[in-house]
Amino acid sequence: MSESRTSAEGGMETSYGFREVADGEKQGLVNEVFHKVAKRYDIMNDVMSVGMHRVWKDAMITALNPRKEPGYKVLDVAGGTGDIAFRIIEASNRQAHATVLDINGSMLAVGAERAAKKKLSDNLTFVEANAEELPFEANSFDAYAIAFGIRNVPRIDVALSEAYRVLKRGGRLLVLEFSEVDMPLLDRIYDSWSFNAIPKFGKAITGESEPYQYLVESIRKFPNQENFAEMIRKAGFSRVSFTNYTGGIAALHSGWKL
Repeated sequence: MSESRTSAEGGMETSYGFREVADGEKQGLVNEVFHKVAKRYDIMNDVMSVGMHRVWKDAMITALNPRKEPGYKVLDVAGGTGDIAFRIIEASNRQAHATVLDINGSMLAVGAERAAKKKLSDNLTFVEANAEELPFEANSFDAYAIAFGIRNVPRIDVALSEAYRVLKRGGRLLVLEFSEVDMPLLDRIYDSWSFNAIPKFGKAITGESEPYQYLVESIRKFPNQENFAEMIRKAGFSRVSFTNYTGGIAALHSGWKL
């Protein structure tokens, strides 16, 4: 399979890293990756971003600026461990309610355990479901957030359409994802780190390199910033924009349901 990025027209649905897989096969393969790394997911993100994912996630919450009032409802998709949901609740002075949705039960179990330790369980609901088929009524949420998860969804266009459906009018979509580096020297350094170091660190941490190899390759297949912004527009969102972090290693995409 080509190592080039997919476009706004699609292609991620049959892309398991650089491998071409049969239609419908990707989801099971991705599920297995996250069953393997669930207990060490935060360590995995630290390795892949050299710790910067924490800074980017904080910036995502600052951009969201959740309302500090009861009744503010957020859907955190592919957020099994609760990392984004916990930040949103704290930023709302523990007024917001976050529904954490993940297709992977192992990830959700980690998140529920962490929520109990942080005494945040009353502000959270954990739901095992598919981002392509959300089990919620239309116009249910004030915000939809997904961090480093959209590239693992086979049919990204369907997931974005579902995001639009469940958001209230005036609701906001925020997507944080690894993206295309736009600095010539940095892109070479980042490629070397990604393909040479990350799988080795992954094997040292978890005993397996394959999940990390997939995750590194999936980043390179994901549409670049402009193409992904176009996908968000096609799903119906308005005022679509993106902000690059650390030279484009990650980007925060924003859209509104108006």
